Amino acid sequence: MKPLKLIGLAFGASLALSTTALAQDITVAVAGPMTGSESAFGRQLQNGAEQAVVDLNAAGGVLGKKLALQVGDDGCDPKQARSVAEKIAGSKIPFVAGHFCSSSSIPASEAYAEGNVLQITPGSTNPLFTERKLWNVLRVCGRDDQQGLVAADYIVKNYKGKNVAILNDKTTYGKGLADETKKALNKAGFTEAMFESYNKGDKDFNSIVSRLKRENIDLVFVGGYHQEAGLILRQMRDQGLKTVLMAGDAMNDREFASITGPLAEGTLFTFGPDPRNKPTAKAIVEKFKAKNIDPEGYTLYTYAAFQIWSEAAKKAGTTDPKKVMAAIKAGEWDTVLGKLSFDAKGDIKLIDYVVYKWDAKGNYAEINPAK
Repeated sequence: MKPLKLIGLAFGASLALSTTALAQDITVAVAGPMTGSESAFGRQLQNGAEQAVVDLNAAGGVLGKKLALQVGDDGCDPKQARSVAEKIAGSKIPFVAGHFCSSSSIPASEAYAEGNVLQITPGSTNPLFTERKLWNVLRVCGRDDQQGLVAADYIVKNYKGKNVAILNDKTTYGKGLADETKKALNKAGFTEAMFESYNKGDKDFNSIVSRLKRENIDLVFVGGYHQEAGLILRQMRDQGLKTVLMAGDAMNDREFASITGPLAEGTLFTFGPDPRNKPTAKAIVEKFKAKNIDPEGYTLYTYAAFQIWSEAAKKAGTTDPKKVMAAIKAGEWDTVLGKLSFDAKGDIKLIDYVVYKWDAKGNYAEINPAK
């Protein structure tokens, strides 16, 4: 497992140099898949965290102290995530923004709860994350039972009388999203023609694609990550299928288009309204662009997590995780995502999902903007 890195203002300070220089700092953390097949999303989380720490420190820090950032790599692996969480908790770090994969966030959250760490996930959407009555969990994104409703609504309206298949990669996220989409479809009186699973990390999908061809599938909904979804799309086109591919928020990185090339055109996915277009994010987006960073996907969600934690710590007058959590749940917070508040479980009170479509140039845009 890749060791945790301690990163100061320059984000390159060595551990040896940090002991005295950062002795008076408040150490906070970001954790996610910094390596592995989902590392594109780890980069989103790290970019958001780094910029947030720079901006908070430039504004005077938190409670009169500067912030230092520790980065944990979970590789989107549950056991590795638990190990990372135990290290963060053992270091008495009061706050972590993470993880990305639900299969990592859920076991990590238990270690954080035991180790007195407040956790805000920018991108873990499985409902179970906030359904276990843990004191320490929040998310600034939506849930799969919300996302699945939007996907199903789009399918019902646009594919009535057509053949639809649902695939999933057996992960906490992928299977959960596929199940929620199926549930919403079935409740609306729409029955899928095919429900099938594959293994995350698979490369050869020709047998599944052959079945899609036999069943004359018009749209395939994929509950899974962008790497496998990209390969499924390519192999469908190799077999001459014009089937539309639709998926969830794990398609929200331009790495998907690097896998598919122009074949991405017409592919659909669900995600919240693009935070880069919000007036509340304009100044921060410009800072990212000045560094040649596109704050896509969950970059700004991570930034918002740090905003919420820092403002709540100031209001509580302490970084004590339980007191900060009480302040967060009692308040409403101005963020790059707009005003956010939380329910007793730790979910944000208002969330909209919309449908996006990829074009042949590797760009995507909303096709049914939120009202």
